[in-house]
Amino acid sequence: MATVLITGANRGIGLEMARQYAEAGDKVIACVRDPGAATELNKIAKSGDVSLEQMELGDFDSITAMRKRIGDVPIDIVINNAGWVGGGKQGIDDVDIKEWHRTLDINTIGPLILAREFKSNLAASGNGKLMNVSSQLAASTWPMGGMIIYSTTKAGLSKITQILAIDWKDEPITVAVMHPGWVKTDMGGPNAQLTPEESAEGIRNVIAGMSKADSGKFYKWNGEIHPW
Repeated sequence: MATVLITGANRGIGLEMARQYAEAGDKVIACVRDPGAATELNKIAKSGDVSLEQMELGDFDSITAMRKRIGDVPIDIVINNAGWVGGGKQGIDDVDIKEWHRTLDINTIGPLILAREFKSNLAASGNGKLMNVSSQLAASTWPMGGMIIYSTTKAGLSKITQILAIDWKDEPITVAVMHPGWVKTDMGGPNAQLTPEESAEGIRNVIAGMSKADSGKFYKWNGEIHPW
Protein backbone atom coordinates (compact mmCIF):
# COMPACT_ATOMS: atom_id res chain seq x y z
CA MET A 1 0.00 0.00 0.00
CA ALA A 2 1.34 3.42 -0.98
CA THR A 3 0.70 6.81 0.56
CA VAL A 4 -0.25 9.30 -2.17
CA LEU A 5 -0.68 13.07 -1.82
CA ILE A 6 -2.72 14.71 -4.58
CA THR A 7 -3.37 18.43 -5.01
CA GLY A 8 -6.50 19.67 -6.77
CA ALA A 9 -8.30 16.46 -5.77
CA ASN A 10 -11.82 17.85 -5.73
CA ARG A 11 -12.60 17.54 -9.44
CA GLY A 12 -11.44 16.38 -12.86
CA ILE A 13 -8.25 14.37 -13.14
CA GLY A 14 -7.32 14.91 -9.49
CA LEU A 15 -10.63 13.53 -8.26
CA GLU A 16 -10.36 10.51 -10.53
CA MET A 17 -6.79 9.79 -9.40
CA ALA A 18 -7.94 9.96 -5.78
CA ARG A 19 -10.74 7.52 -6.62
CA GLN A 20 -8.47 5.08 -8.42
CA TYR A 21 -5.72 5.09 -5.80
CA ALA A 22 -8.30 4.61 -3.03
CA GLU A 23 -9.93 1.73 -4.89
CA ALA A 24 -6.49 0.12 -5.25
CA GLY A 25 -6.14 0.18 -1.47
CA ASP A 26 -3.69 3.05 -1.22
CA LYS A 27 -3.81 5.78 1.40
CA VAL A 28 -4.74 9.09 -0.21
CA ILE A 29 -4.06 12.56 1.18
CA ALA A 30 -6.43 14.68 -0.91
CA CYS A 31 -5.66 18.40 -0.93
CA VAL A 32 -8.45 20.86 -1.74
CA ARG A 33 -9.25 24.51 -1.16
CA ASP A 34 -12.53 23.77 0.63
CA PRO A 35 -12.89 20.23 2.05
CA GLY A 36 -16.50 20.89 3.06
CA ALA A 37 -17.52 21.67 -0.51
CA ALA A 38 -15.75 18.65 -2.05
CA THR A 39 -18.92 16.55 -2.29
CA GLU A 40 -17.68 13.77 -4.58
CA LEU A 41 -14.36 13.50 -2.77
CA ASN A 42 -16.12 13.14 0.56
CA LYS A 43 -18.14 10.27 -0.92
CA ILE A 44 -14.92 8.54 -1.94
CA ALA A 45 -13.51 9.09 1.56
CA LYS A 46 -16.40 7.14 3.09
CA SER A 47 -15.34 3.93 1.36
CA GLY A 48 -11.56 4.32 1.15
CA ASP A 49 -8.52 5.42 3.11
CA VAL A 50 -8.83 9.06 2.07
CA SER A 51 -8.14 12.10 4.24
CA LEU A 52 -9.05 15.60 3.08
CA GLU A 53 -6.61 18.44 3.75
CA GLN A 54 -7.24 22.13 3.25
CA MET A 55 -4.57 23.55 0.98
CA GLU A 56 -4.40 26.09 -1.84
CA LEU A 57 -1.29 26.23 -4.00
CA GLY A 58 -1.61 29.99 -4.43
CA ASP A 59 -1.62 30.43 -0.64
CA PHE A 60 1.89 29.48 0.42
CA ASP A 61 1.10 29.65 4.14
CA SER A 62 -1.57 26.98 3.63
CA ILE A 63 1.07 24.65 2.17
CA THR A 64 3.31 25.12 5.19
CA ALA A 65 0.37 24.65 7.56
CA MET A 66 -0.61 21.40 5.85
CA ARG A 67 2.94 20.06 6.12
CA LYS A 68 2.88 20.75 9.87
CA ARG A 69 -0.43 18.91 10.23
CA ILE A 70 0.79 15.88 8.30
CA GLY A 71 4.18 15.76 10.01
CA ASP A 72 7.04 13.47 9.07
CA VAL A 73 5.04 10.52 7.76
CA PRO A 74 6.69 8.92 4.69
CA ILE A 75 4.89 9.74 1.44
CA ASP A 76 5.51 7.55 -1.59
CA ILE A 77 3.93 9.73 -4.27
CA VAL A 78 3.19 13.45 -4.54
CA ILE A 79 1.12 14.52 -7.54
CA ASN A 80 1.10 18.28 -8.16
CA ASN A 81 -2.16 18.29 -10.10
CA ALA A 82 -3.86 21.54 -9.06
CA GLY A 83 -3.67 24.32 -11.59
CA TRP A 84 -5.38 27.40 -12.99
CA VAL A 85 -6.00 28.30 -16.63
CA GLY A 86 -5.39 32.03 -16.11
CA GLY A 87 -8.59 33.66 -17.32
CA GLY A 88 -9.81 34.69 -20.75
CA LYS A 89 -7.42 37.55 -21.56
CA GLN A 90 -4.27 35.77 -22.70
CA GLY A 91 -3.40 37.39 -26.01
CA ILE A 92 -0.45 39.68 -26.68
CA ASP A 93 -2.66 42.76 -26.84
CA ASP A 94 -5.02 42.05 -23.93
CA VAL A 95 -3.07 39.90 -21.45
CA ASP A 96 -4.29 40.38 -17.87
CA ILE A 97 -1.12 41.09 -15.88
CA LYS A 98 -2.75 40.69 -12.44
CA GLU A 99 -4.16 37.33 -13.48
CA TRP A 100 -0.74 36.35 -14.77
CA HIS A 101 0.79 36.98 -11.33
CA ARG A 102 -2.00 35.01 -9.64
CA THR A 103 -1.58 32.09 -12.05
CA LEU A 104 2.19 32.11 -11.57
CA ASP A 105 1.64 31.58 -7.84
CA ILE A 106 -0.71 28.64 -8.46
CA ASN A 107 0.94 26.91 -11.42
CA THR A 108 4.62 27.54 -10.79
CA ILE A 109 5.68 28.85 -7.38
CA GLY A 110 3.16 26.89 -5.29
CA PRO A 111 4.24 23.49 -6.68
CA LEU A 112 7.89 24.34 -5.95
CA ILE A 113 7.06 25.22 -2.35
CA LEU A 114 5.04 22.01 -2.02
CA ALA A 115 8.00 20.00 -3.33
CA ARG A 116 10.34 21.73 -0.91
CA GLU A 117 8.03 21.21 2.06
CA PHE A 118 7.48 17.51 1.37
CA LYS A 119 10.99 16.61 0.23
CA SER A 120 11.78 14.88 3.53
CA ASN A 121 8.51 12.91 3.41
CA LEU A 122 9.33 11.66 -0.09
CA ALA A 123 12.89 10.80 0.89
CA ALA A 124 11.64 8.93 3.97
CA SER A 125 9.71 6.53 1.72
CA GLY A 126 13.01 5.38 0.22
CA ASN A 127 11.62 5.59 -3.31
CA GLY A 128 9.64 8.83 -3.45
CA LYS A 129 8.04 9.97 -6.69
CA LEU A 130 7.04 13.55 -7.48
CA MET A 131 4.90 14.08 -10.57
CA ASN A 132 4.14 17.63 -11.72
CA VAL A 133 1.15 17.89 -14.04
CA SER A 134 1.97 20.39 -16.77
CA SER A 135 0.74 20.57 -20.38
CA GLN A 136 1.98 20.15 -23.92
CA LEU A 137 1.21 23.87 -24.28
CA ALA A 138 4.27 24.43 -22.07
CA ALA A 139 6.62 22.72 -24.52
CA SER A 140 8.68 24.86 -26.87
CA THR A 141 8.10 22.15 -29.48
CA TRP A 142 4.30 22.64 -29.45
CA PRO A 143 3.34 24.97 -32.35
CA MET A 144 0.46 26.94 -30.87
CA GLY A 145 0.13 30.65 -30.12
CA GLY A 146 -2.04 32.40 -27.55
CA MET A 147 -2.69 31.19 -24.00
CA ILE A 148 0.27 33.26 -22.81
CA ILE A 149 -0.54 33.03 -19.10
CA TYR A 150 -1.26 29.33 -18.94
CA SER A 151 1.55 28.30 -21.29
CA THR A 152 4.30 30.31 -19.61
CA THR A 153 3.36 29.38 -16.04
CA LYS A 154 3.23 25.69 -16.95
CA ALA A 155 6.52 26.03 -18.84
CA GLY A 156 7.98 27.38 -15.60
CA LEU A 157 6.71 24.30 -13.78
CA SER A 158 8.33 22.05 -16.36
CA LYS A 159 11.68 23.80 -15.88
CA ILE A 160 11.34 23.55 -12.10
CA THR A 161 10.86 19.80 -12.54
CA GLN A 162 14.09 19.57 -14.52
CA ILE A 163 15.96 21.58 -11.90
CA LEU A 164 14.61 19.43 -9.04
CA ALA A 165 15.68 16.29 -10.87
CA ILE A 166 19.21 17.66 -11.15
CA ASP A 167 19.48 19.17 -7.67
CA TRP A 168 17.97 16.06 -6.03
CA LYS A 169 20.04 13.58 -8.04
CA ASP A 170 21.49 12.10 -4.84
CA GLU A 171 18.12 11.88 -3.09
CA PRO A 172 15.87 8.77 -3.25
CA ILE A 173 13.29 10.80 -5.16
CA THR A 174 12.25 10.57 -8.82
CA VAL A 175 10.88 13.80 -10.29
CA ALA A 176 8.99 14.00 -13.58
CA VAL A 177 6.51 16.15 -15.46
CA MET A 178 3.30 15.03 -17.16
CA HIS A 179 1.13 16.09 -20.08
CA PRO A 180 -2.19 14.53 -19.01
CA GLY A 181 -3.73 14.71 -22.48
CA TRP A 182 -6.67 16.75 -23.65
CA VAL A 183 -9.23 15.69 -21.07
CA LYS A 184 -12.98 16.19 -20.75
CA THR A 185 -12.89 18.35 -17.64
CA ASP A 186 -14.09 21.87 -16.82
CA MET A 187 -10.82 23.12 -18.32
CA GLY A 188 -10.62 20.76 -21.30
CA GLY A 189 -14.25 21.04 -22.33
CA PRO A 190 -16.69 18.46 -23.73
CA ASN A 191 -14.89 18.04 -27.08
CA ALA A 192 -11.64 16.79 -25.54
CA GLN A 193 -10.18 13.44 -26.53
CA LEU A 194 -9.86 11.64 -23.19
CA THR A 195 -12.07 10.92 -20.21
CA PRO A 196 -10.71 11.69 -16.73
CA GLU A 197 -10.69 7.92 -16.11
CA GLU A 198 -8.38 7.29 -19.07
CA SER A 199 -6.02 10.12 -18.19
CA ALA A 200 -5.83 9.21 -14.50
CA GLU A 201 -5.16 5.55 -15.24
CA GLY A 202 -2.42 6.49 -17.68
CA ILE A 203 -0.75 8.83 -15.20
CA ARG A 204 -0.89 6.19 -12.47
CA ASN A 205 0.71 3.62 -14.79
CA VAL A 206 3.53 6.01 -15.70
CA ILE A 207 4.24 6.79 -12.05
CA ALA A 208 4.20 3.10 -11.11
CA GLY A 209 6.77 2.32 -13.80
CA MET A 210 9.19 5.16 -13.06
CA SER A 211 12.62 4.58 -11.56
CA LYS A 212 15.37 6.98 -10.55
CA ALA A 213 16.81 6.76 -14.07
CA ASP A 214 13.64 8.46 -15.32
CA SER A 215 14.05 11.58 -13.21
CA GLY A 216 13.64 14.76 -15.24
CA LYS A 217 11.58 13.21 -18.05
CA PHE A 218 8.53 14.86 -19.64
CA TYR A 219 5.85 12.22 -20.15
CA LYS A 220 2.59 11.98 -22.00
CA TRP A 221 -0.28 10.31 -20.19
CA ASN A 222 0.21 7.17 -22.29
CA GLY A 223 3.84 6.72 -21.28
CA GLU A 224 5.41 8.26 -24.36
CA ILE A 225 8.09 10.92 -23.91
CA HIS A 226 6.98 14.41 -24.88
CA PRO A 227 9.64 16.51 -26.68
CA TRP A 228 10.46 19.59 -24.62
